[in-house]
Amino acid sequence: MELTPRQLSVYEYILHHHQLHGMAPTVREICEYLGRKGPAGVHRILNVLIDKGFIETIPGKKRAWRPVGNKQAGVVKAKAIPLAGHIAAGSPISIIDHVEEYLPIDPALYGYETCFAVRVNGDSMIDANIADGDLAIIVPVDNTDDGAIAAVIVEDMLTEATLKIIRRRKNVIELHSANRKYPPMIFKGKDRQKVRIVGRYVGLIRLQ
Repeated sequence: MELTPRQLSVYEYILHHHQLHGMAPTVREICEYLGRKGPAGVHRILNVLIDKGFIETIPGKKRAWRPVGNKQAGVVKAKAIPLAGHIAAGSPISIIDHVEEYLPIDPALYGYETCFAVRVNGDSMIDANIADGDLAIIVPVDNTDDGAIAAVIVEDMLTEATLKIIRRRKNVIELHSANRKYPPMIFKGKDRQKVRIVGRYVGLIRLQ
């Protein structure tokens, strides 16, 4: 049931396109993604994905295929993004306490070898176009630039995290929301050590 690298690439592209747009890409879009001029090779790959149960056809539809459930056979986890619990966009909530599933998307689509995804819960990042229910893509880092959006853990909540904008001033770290109704979380002096960055926000998957 394993896929070749080219077949896996097409499957990941179909899944990613479906998650972003709610529909499968056209054969022409897949051709452009692969850098091919003709559709013959793409149709052969699609037929393999159908035969192996990774996608299914939709009769009477122009975009006539879609991913099948949480199909994982043949998907190399090194080429996948783990979906790790939830992350709060309002108040902190559990993160990375367990991996719910693996999204068969190559982290290279976001420019990194390793990423993880978390579900956003709340509306405090809505002005950054990060909404409740979105999947935020995070690259694991322990530091980030001023003004960047990061996943952070605060001491006394070691298994919890929140998605915030990092602001730094002399002896002060501020965690800002992208929604004016939420006040910033401010840590001064020694309290700055309570804030631990676990990753930087690099992308978004919108499921609806």
